[in-house]
Amino acid sequence: MHPLMLHQTCNLGPIRAVTASVTATAQGCEAEFRLDGKIPAIILPPAVAPVRRDNLWKTTCFEIFWQPLGGTWYREFNLSPSGCWAAYDFDSFREGMRDAPVDALAISCVHDDEGLVLKASIAAELPAPAQVALNAIVEHPDGGMQFWALAFPPGKPEFHSEACRQLIIER
Repeated sequence: MHPLMLHQTCNLGPIRAVTASVTATAQGCEAEFRLDGKIPAIILPPAVAPVRRDNLWKTTCFEIFWQPLGGTWYREFNLSPSGCWAAYDFDSFREGMRDAPVDALAISCVHDDEGLVLKASIAAELPAPAQVALNAIVEHPDGGMQFWALAFPPGKPEFHSEACRQLIIER
Protein backbone atom coordinates (compact mmCIF):
# COMPACT_ATOMS: atom_id res chain seq x y z
CA MET A 1 0.00 0.00 0.00
CA HIS A 2 1.20 3.50 -0.85
CA PRO A 3 0.56 6.37 1.57
CA LEU A 4 -1.31 9.31 0.08
CA MET A 5 -0.56 12.85 1.21
CA LEU A 6 -3.14 15.41 2.23
CA HIS A 7 -3.06 18.59 0.13
CA GLN A 8 -1.48 21.46 2.05
CA THR A 9 -4.63 23.60 1.84
CA CYS A 10 -6.80 20.96 3.55
CA ASN A 11 -7.52 20.61 7.25
CA LEU A 12 -6.77 17.19 8.70
CA GLY A 13 -10.28 16.48 9.95
CA PRO A 14 -11.51 13.03 10.96
CA ILE A 15 -9.44 11.03 8.43
CA ARG A 16 -5.87 10.57 9.65
CA ALA A 17 -4.37 8.46 6.84
CA VAL A 18 -5.17 7.23 3.36
CA THR A 19 -3.34 4.39 1.61
CA ALA A 20 -3.89 2.86 -1.80
CA SER A 21 -2.54 0.25 -4.19
CA VAL A 22 -3.06 -0.79 -7.79
CA THR A 23 -1.90 -3.86 -9.69
CA ALA A 24 -2.14 -4.49 -13.42
CA THR A 25 -3.97 -7.68 -14.40
CA ALA A 26 -4.45 -9.40 -17.75
CA GLN A 27 -7.98 -7.90 -17.88
CA GLY A 28 -7.16 -4.40 -16.55
CA CYS A 29 -6.34 -3.70 -12.91
CA GLU A 30 -7.19 -4.33 -9.26
CA ALA A 31 -7.14 -1.42 -6.80
CA GLU A 32 -7.57 -0.96 -3.08
CA PHE A 33 -8.07 2.22 -1.05
CA ARG A 34 -8.08 2.52 2.76
CA LEU A 35 -9.26 5.39 4.94
CA ASP A 36 -8.16 5.38 8.59
CA GLY A 37 -10.00 7.64 11.02
CA LYS A 38 -13.47 8.47 12.26
CA ILE A 39 -15.63 7.19 9.41
CA PRO A 40 -18.96 8.29 10.99
CA ALA A 41 -17.62 11.88 10.85
CA ILE A 42 -17.39 11.95 7.02
CA ILE A 43 -19.99 11.88 4.27
CA LEU A 44 -20.35 8.48 2.62
CA PRO A 45 -22.73 8.12 -0.30
CA PRO A 46 -25.28 5.38 0.46
CA ALA A 47 -24.93 2.00 -1.24
CA VAL A 48 -26.99 1.73 -4.41
CA ALA A 49 -27.19 -0.57 -7.41
CA PRO A 50 -23.81 -0.18 -9.16
CA VAL A 51 -24.15 1.96 -12.28
CA ARG A 52 -22.00 4.31 -14.29
CA ARG A 53 -22.61 7.83 -12.95
CA ASP A 54 -21.06 11.27 -13.46
CA ASN A 55 -19.98 13.75 -10.76
CA LEU A 56 -18.94 11.16 -8.19
CA TRP A 57 -16.00 13.40 -7.22
CA LYS A 58 -18.40 15.88 -5.60
CA THR A 59 -18.43 13.72 -2.47
CA THR A 60 -16.25 10.99 -0.95
CA CYS A 61 -14.75 8.90 -3.74
CA PHE A 62 -11.50 7.41 -5.02
CA GLU A 63 -9.74 7.92 -8.34
CA ILE A 64 -7.22 6.23 -10.59
CA PHE A 65 -5.52 8.09 -13.45
CA TRP A 66 -3.78 5.80 -15.97
CA GLN A 67 -1.50 7.24 -18.68
CA PRO A 68 0.63 5.15 -21.06
CA LEU A 69 4.29 5.98 -20.54
CA GLY A 70 5.31 8.54 -23.17
CA GLY A 71 1.72 9.20 -24.21
CA THR A 72 -0.44 12.28 -23.84
CA TRP A 73 -3.85 10.63 -23.47
CA TYR A 74 -5.01 9.26 -20.12
CA ARG A 75 -7.93 7.45 -18.53
CA GLU A 76 -9.66 8.45 -15.29
CA PHE A 77 -11.68 6.11 -13.08
CA ASN A 78 -13.95 7.40 -10.30
CA LEU A 79 -14.89 4.78 -7.70
CA SER A 80 -17.60 5.55 -5.16
CA PRO A 81 -18.23 3.79 -1.85
CA SER A 82 -21.85 3.66 -3.09
CA GLY A 83 -20.82 1.11 -5.74
CA CYS A 84 -21.22 3.58 -8.61
CA TRP A 85 -18.34 4.33 -10.95
CA ALA A 86 -17.28 6.45 -13.91
CA ALA A 87 -14.52 6.19 -16.51
CA TYR A 88 -13.32 8.90 -18.89
CA ASP A 89 -10.67 9.22 -21.57
CA PHE A 90 -8.83 12.51 -22.21
CA ASP A 91 -6.68 13.37 -25.23
CA SER A 92 -4.43 15.59 -23.07
CA PHE A 93 -4.69 17.69 -19.89
CA ARG A 94 -8.48 18.10 -19.39
CA GLU A 95 -9.01 18.07 -23.19
CA GLY A 96 -11.23 15.77 -25.25
CA MET A 97 -13.16 14.22 -22.35
CA ARG A 98 -15.41 11.31 -23.29
CA ASP A 99 -16.72 8.13 -21.67
CA ALA A 100 -14.05 5.43 -21.66
CA PRO A 101 -14.87 1.87 -22.70
CA VAL A 102 -15.05 -0.51 -19.74
CA ASP A 103 -15.81 -4.22 -20.08
CA ALA A 104 -16.68 -4.68 -16.39
CA LEU A 105 -16.13 -2.89 -13.11
CA ALA A 106 -16.91 -4.24 -9.64
CA ILE A 107 -16.57 -2.35 -6.36
CA SER A 108 -16.76 -3.69 -2.83
CA CYS A 109 -16.70 -1.35 0.15
CA VAL A 110 -16.73 -2.20 3.84
CA HIS A 111 -16.34 0.16 6.77
CA ASP A 112 -16.68 0.46 10.50
CA ASP A 113 -16.19 3.37 12.91
CA GLU A 114 -12.39 3.36 12.47
CA GLY A 115 -11.77 2.59 8.82
CA LEU A 116 -13.00 2.00 5.30
CA VAL A 117 -11.70 -0.34 2.60
CA LEU A 118 -12.79 -0.03 -1.02
CA LYS A 119 -11.65 -2.63 -3.54
CA ALA A 120 -12.20 -2.37 -7.28
CA SER A 121 -11.72 -4.86 -10.07
CA ILE A 122 -11.61 -3.15 -13.47
CA ALA A 123 -11.77 -4.96 -16.79
CA ALA A 124 -10.71 -2.44 -19.43
CA GLU A 125 -7.89 -1.98 -21.90
CA LEU A 126 -5.08 -0.39 -19.88
CA PRO A 127 -1.75 -0.10 -21.70
CA ALA A 128 1.44 -0.81 -19.79
CA PRO A 129 3.91 0.45 -18.91
CA ALA A 130 1.93 3.37 -17.53
CA GLN A 131 2.28 6.18 -15.05
CA VAL A 132 -0.56 6.03 -12.54
CA ALA A 133 -2.10 8.29 -9.91
CA LEU A 134 -4.14 7.15 -6.91
CA ASN A 135 -6.33 9.81 -5.29
CA ALA A 136 -9.01 10.20 -2.65
CA ILE A 137 -11.60 12.87 -2.00
CA VAL A 138 -13.20 12.95 1.45
CA GLU A 139 -16.23 15.11 2.16
CA HIS A 140 -16.98 16.45 5.64
CA PRO A 141 -20.51 17.16 6.94
CA ASP A 142 -19.83 20.93 6.83
CA GLY A 143 -19.19 20.68 3.08
CA GLY A 144 -15.41 20.84 3.44
CA MET A 145 -13.30 18.51 1.32
CA GLN A 146 -10.00 16.75 1.82
CA PHE A 147 -7.85 15.92 -1.22
CA TRP A 148 -5.33 13.07 -0.94
CA ALA A 149 -2.79 11.98 -3.61
CA LEU A 150 0.62 10.38 -4.07
CA ALA A 151 1.89 13.88 -4.99
CA PHE A 152 0.50 17.26 -6.03
CA PRO A 153 1.65 19.97 -8.43
CA PRO A 154 2.21 23.43 -6.92
CA GLY A 155 -1.00 25.39 -6.27
CA LYS A 156 -4.52 24.08 -5.90
CA PRO A 157 -5.25 20.34 -5.78
CA GLU A 158 -5.23 19.22 -9.43
CA PHE A 159 -5.61 15.46 -9.86
CA HIS A 160 -5.38 15.70 -13.68
CA SER A 161 -1.76 16.89 -13.46
CA GLU A 162 0.98 14.45 -14.48
CA ALA A 163 2.71 15.43 -11.22
CA CYS A 164 0.19 13.20 -9.40
CA ARG A 165 1.10 10.12 -11.50
CA GLN A 166 3.92 8.82 -9.36
CA LEU A 167 3.59 5.06 -9.88
CA ILE A 168 5.01 3.20 -12.87
CA ILE A 169 2.92 0.10 -13.55
CA GLU A 170 4.13 -2.75 -15.75
CA ARG A 171 2.68 -6.14 -16.59
